[in-house]
Amino acid sequence: MNRPSLKSNALRSVRPAAPQVMALILVLCADWLVSHQFFNIRLQSGRLFGSVIDVFYHGAPVALLAIGMSLVIATGGIDLSVGAIMAISGAFAAVLINSNVPLWETIALALALGGLCGLWNGFLVAIIRIQPIVATLILLVAGRGIAQLITGGQIVTFDDVHLIGVASSSLLAIPLPIVIAALVLLITIALVRWTALGLLIEATGANALSSRYAGVETRVVTVSVYVWSGLCAGMAGIIAAADIRGADANNVGLWTELDAILAVVLGGASLLGGRFGLVRSVIGALIIQAMNTGILLSGFQPEFNLIVKAVVVLVVLLLQSPAMLRGIRSMRRRVAS
Repeated sequence: MNRPSLKSNALRSVRPAAPQVMALILVLCADWLVSHQFFNIRLQSGRLFGSVIDVFYHGAPVALLAIGMSLVIATGGIDLSVGAIMAISGAFAAVLINSNVPLWETIALALALGGLCGLWNGFLVAIIRIQPIVATLILLVAGRGIAQLITGGQIVTFDDVHLIGVASSSLLAIPLPIVIAALVLLITIALVRWTALGLLIEATGANALSSRYAGVETRVVTVSVYVWSGLCAGMAGIIAAADIRGADANNVGLWTELDAILAVVLGGASLLGGRFGLVRSVIGALIIQAMNTGILLSGFQPEFNLIVKAVVVLVVLLLQSPAMLRGIRSMRRRVAS
């Protein structure tokens, strides 16, 4: 019996992400047409700089949100509160570091607060049975108020070089936020693909009732993915606070929940649950950031950003829609005949 080779297995695992990779390459090429220095990369003070590096650097927080959001959407839910959780964790980290709390304790406590917010969302969705869009809308509304209570209603700045280093330092010349996002992606892939957790998530999203009859603890699975989403949002909030060297409860993470949902949709996940692709969602986040960077480089007004983003998302979704794919296949058959 012939076993599939390692090369064929690799091709099969990469092939589903081909549309997203092609879309990212096209957007990056469009950015290059706008600015011919786009792909110029320089090494300065042991760290890589350049417009294409900025795409990955500024896309890292949204990529973190997209990783958590992928799992939540795979269970048939949605998390509208990740932007607010970013603000809460960032504000908490800023207040702790200004109170002379050591760096690792600050990061651990800020992450724990993000995880606690995710636990609250999971409790409302899985135990109280509130619809996910409503349950997470509660924290979306209240989250920035909580962040303002933490900071006393002020923009809290800090000058701790260690916390600032979370955003400004590098590992092997790669900016640390990119490394963090990559590590979180690898850990999440290991959890969902090397264990049965991924199948349990997909089974919960595909048919929760049947999964319960089959013995799957769907409530535990649902709560777990919301906690992971909260942890990812907490990490994104710490990076955002370190980047601006402060906590702005009103603006940090504002509307990023929509970018995270768009990234997951661009990644081909079904909003009805049961199907997800972590790598594809991260590529979706990079597509969004590449569009943002391209519009900034072009000198257009920022208002164009939202319009261009909507058009590109519409085109990608049309290319992925079953009706469009059937039409393309039908056209190919007619041409072949």
